[in-house]
Amino acid sequence: MLVLTRKFDQRIHIGEDIVITILEARGDSVKIGIDAPRGLKIQRGEILDAVSEANLSATAAGPEAVQMLKTLLSGRPVEDTESSAAASEDKA
Repeated sequence: MLVLTRKFDQRIHIGEDIVITILEARGDSVKIGIDAPRGLKIQRGEILDAVSEANLSATAAGPEAVQMLKTLLSGRPVEDTESSAAASEDKA
């Protein structure tokens, strides 16, 4: 990792077409401007981390999903749990 110290209005050039400019430094935060080609994706690290975490959570299957998958693979019809519960209550 390259570590640089910059002051207000100083720039960092990355390749031919990316320029990072220090716009403001206040306390423990720094405001930067990024000039880059329009087609280049620029994303904040914490957003990428949050999206990755959400994607991992979405792929975690709960016990109900596992049971439904087993039922589907066995060829038996899948019961609607709400309908089954309502039918059981009506019989009682």
